[in-house]
Amino acid sequence: MATYLLIPGMCHGGWCFDGLTQPLRDHGDRVYPLTLTGLSERAHLLQGTVNLDTHIQDVTGVLEAENIHDAVLVGHSYGGMVITGVADRMPDRVTAMVYLDAMVPENGDSCWSLVSDRERQWYADVVESGYAVRPLPFFDARATPHPLASLLQPLRLTGNLAQIRRLVYVYAAAWDGESPFTPVYQRLREDSSWATHALDSGHNLMRDASQDLLKILFDAAECR
Repeated sequence: MATYLLIPGMCHGGWCFDGLTQPLRDHGDRVYPLTLTGLSERAHLLQGTVNLDTHIQDVTGVLEAENIHDAVLVGHSYGGMVITGVADRMPDRVTAMVYLDAMVPENGDSCWSLVSDRERQWYADVVESGYAVRPLPFFDARATPHPLASLLQPLRLTGNLAQIRRLVYVYAAAWDGESPFTPVYQRLREDSSWATHALDSGHNLMRDASQDLLKILFDAAECR
């Protein structure tokens, strides 16, 4: 039995993994589709102090409270920032990491530093409180504003991913326009420590390529 922690991208909640959650459970695995602080059903917790550290703590708290070991961390988009921080803080609890068209940060990186000017323009469109970035119009109707501080805060790492047994990157190759994740995919596919996949899908891989993703997730857990 594998244990998956599923971490959403910006403005989304655990519901964005609905196409994966039940099939993984039907397979006999434990699955935790998480909603980060300040988003979706936890939007009432949004305030200026909600940052990247808060979201990392959301996940490490589940690892501790549920006594999870050998976790497979799955992060979509912004979720790549979160799972990287989690693995750095609790490497003994993590066996595999799967980045779904996601950021793969190094020490000192932030979302702001990793994206292009096009994404920075979006980040600058904040709600009236100034605490959060508005969802883009093409997002799911359930999307909620995303805590701005989590996009600006640099990630501080004490080690690297070398202790994690399996590293997987899944690239969405059918973006409508230029993908901000092309450079990281091109870099990682030349790195023998990573398994990389390119799927004929837009950024929402969980919705548009769920069957392919299930196979990738099953494979990622086999290294336990």
